[in-house]
Amino acid sequence: MQRRRQPGPAATRPVLVAIPARDEAEEIEPCLLALAAQRHAPPIAAVVVCLNNCHDGTAAVVRGIENHLPFSVHKLEVTLPDGAACAGHARRLAMQRAAELAGRDAVLFTTDADARVGQDWIVSNLAALAAGADAVAGRAVIEPEGAKLIAAHLHAIDARECAYAALLDEVNTLVDPDPVDLWPRHDEESGASIAVTLAAHRRAGGIPVVPLGEDRAFFDALRRVDARIRHEPSISVVVSARTEGRASGGMADTMRRRMERPDPFLDARLEPAVDALQRVRLRRRLRETWAMPRRDAAPAVAAQLGLPAAQLAELLCMNHFGAAWAAVELASPLLRRRRRVPLEALPAQTARALRIRDDLRREADRAGTAIPVAAE
Repeated sequence: MQRRRQPGPAATRPVLVAIPARDEAEEIEPCLLALAAQRHAPPIAAVVVCLNNCHDGTAAVVRGIENHLPFSVHKLEVTLPDGAACAGHARRLAMQRAAELAGRDAVLFTTDADARVGQDWIVSNLAALAAGADAVAGRAVIEPEGAKLIAAHLHAIDARECAYAALLDEVNTLVDPDPVDLWPRHDEESGASIAVTLAAHRRAGGIPVVPLGEDRAFFDALRRVDARIRHEPSISVVVSARTEGRASGGMADTMRRRMERPDPFLDARLEPAVDALQRVRLRRRLRETWAMPRRDAAPAVAAQLGLPAAQLAELLCMNHFGAAWAAVELASPLLRRRRRVPLEALPAQTARALRIRDDLRREADRAGTAIPVAAE
């Protein structure tokens, strides 16, 4: 049997960066200069800029600066039809070109054209990959001056929503801990900061072509092939606070809409606390059953999920737990996301999530299985 070659340490792998850009003449130069200012990191082998349906001088700006950068810039100029002219398609094309240019053990990065990565962006992502991750999600932070233009009450609503999301994420970690994604972590999955090994990118099928949310969809695809994902809290990227965006329904549209009128519901991924607890408990039970050689517990788990035993047995035959779990979430009537959290119910749901979190902490302390914490 031929022995499979193991990839080398992340810190020594070739680095390539993919950037989708549509009419970003004012933003693309600072974005590229931030990449050029990386410290203590291996040289960037190439940056691919997908110029998607540009009608301004973005391409000219790139041509004017590329000879002054410490890496080669590959300009991918495309005109996509109306139905496909979205950030997801442009990011997919940029990542595909980067993958074609990459060596076998390369790491692919992607950010946004209006983003400014920190000087430690490359090295921090490589450190997380070297610690065992296949992909790393960083956080997107609105630039300070632009943030001042957003009403204080909207900042307060966002802070409360983020605090609730963090509580639900800690509940997830307490019930079904991930040995790679240890606490503390965050729950953002933004295209402004993604690093992924070439192998994991290929296994997941690349960036999905969806009109909105290609970043979250990509991480969903990574989970379906059991890629090891790290949500690293020390990695953040500064993004613009513009309210006139390039994608209908994107971050800029959301900011403008919320400035005019706050959304009546939280983000759809944030369930009521008891629903979130039920979901993660069932996920852990299914994970344990999937890992069993004979899967004797499958009938009991099927009853808990409200599924026929034969249907669950078929789903458990999938090669990846992530794919099996995604299929079960679609099939189980108990796991369908039917209840959203109204903004007015956020204080009550936060209090309930706190009680659940604290109860789980006490249970873990009594059992001697406190929440695993990432080494500093």
